[in-house]
Amino acid sequence: MKALIAKRLRIQAPEGCRHWCTLAYWELRHRVGRQFPVFGDSINVFAHWPQGEGLWLEQWFSTSISNRDKSVRRTREKIGVGVTISREEDGVWVYNRSNDPIFVNSPTLDPPNTRNLTVYKVFPGFSIKVFDFEIAQNYRRLHAIEPPDGPMDHNAFRISFAKGWGPDYSRQFITSCPCWLEVLLSVTDKVKRSISHLINS
Repeated sequence: MKALIAKRLRIQAPEGCRHWCTLAYWELRHRVGRQFPVFGDSINVFAHWPQGEGLWLEQWFSTSISNRDKSVRRTREKIGVGVTISREEDGVWVYNRSNDPIFVNSPTLDPPNTRNLTVYKVFPGFSIKVFDFEIAQNYRRLHAIEPPDGPMDHNAFRISFAKGWGPDYSRQFITSCPCWLEVLLSVTDKVKRSISHLINS
């Protein structure tokens, strides 16, 4: 079994290709497993094998320090076939393949410099453009000229399986959600040079 897991976890980047995002799986406040770089245009994230190629979360469950938490165990069962995260020309889309809703937030789904991002509910069988490249580029230009008040992560979004958070839910923060994903987007060198030019001009 250990050999099988090691084989499934082996990541080989296409020659000359950089990953466009990195996935981190969390249970409550604790990250489970290692960060997972994504090189292809889409990836499936699911709980139970087999569901095609992608990030198989079940392989990490036994290593989690949250195994005794009932809400975590129940929510793991709800992940099921999970989600597909896809990079398109206009942005990043998330498709909910599971039988339960997912909840997402993202800086490009709200006005610039929003401190508490809105949480959106995505029903089974539906998708959402969770990160808009054009909006993100406009926000970067704005922030280069007028930095936001306090630290903000402009290149990441979060997905909670089955459980919402925020002012409309009993869980105020995503770190109170049993099972969730953090998607860290890579900023290209071209974007970095553009931001540097705006700051120094």
